[in-house]
Amino acid sequence: MNRDRVIVFFLWFVLWALGEFVIIGTNLFRYPVAAAEEATIVDQAFHFLTVLAVPVPAFVLSVLVYSVLRFRSSGPDQDGPPVHINRSWAVFWLAWTTGLTLFVMVFPGVTGLLDMRHHASKPVDLLVQAQGIRYAWALTYPEQGISTQELVVPIGKHVRFEVTALDVLHSFWIPAFRIKIDAVPGMTTTVSATPTQTGDFDGDPQFRLQCAELCGLNHNKMMLKVRVVSEGDFAAWVAAQQTRPARTP
Repeated sequence: MNRDRVIVFFLWFVLWALGEFVIIGTNLFRYPVAAAEEATIVDQAFHFLTVLAVPVPAFVLSVLVYSVLRFRSSGPDQDGPPVHINRSWAVFWLAWTTGLTLFVMVFPGVTGLLDMRHHASKPVDLLVQAQGIRYAWALTYPEQGISTQELVVPIGKHVRFEVTALDVLHSFWIPAFRIKIDAVPGMTTTVSATPTQTGDFDGDPQFRLQCAELCGLNHNKMMLKVRVVSEGDFAAWVAAQQTRPARTP
């Protein structure tokens, strides 16, 4: 192995180690609040993929930086000699990146989806129906017989959301839960979450129901506040909603 390759490999490992230290050993990459079991699964997968991604750009950057510093010149005055492919390097790069791609397709790809499906198959404690309408969300708790403009769910309970749309495509997204599903006119889609942390929009803007599909001029305003409360507070909220006078048209 010649001197240039040795230096490039050394620089690669230095940048690789530095990148992993920044991701794993510091608080530079801080995730938003994870307030549901599903959010933990998504964050773990994202963190793992970020760790695996570091060596690829580190290698490209090491080759680029070394080439610029080592082979810089005032500019050639004629074409250089032809460069033929290095088959060993091509095979090494193809095999390594292909193996890495296949690995992440299985873990956390397939395994993460299986975890999410396992959580979604748990017995449902609360059903919430959500309908997207430009530019608002209409929420219904069918078992409690109430409709509301605020999403309130109890901590530790498995909540299933049945989502649809009245007019155009919308997207049901709660950042604190890391769940998202399309709201399609004429179709009901489902997504589930099990809250693990109390909170509300006033304390953290991640506790919101946001449309994540560009649906028109006021798309950014299609948002509802989300509150995760204790079981007792949820029961009290439901009772208050059930005794509230009906709105007149």
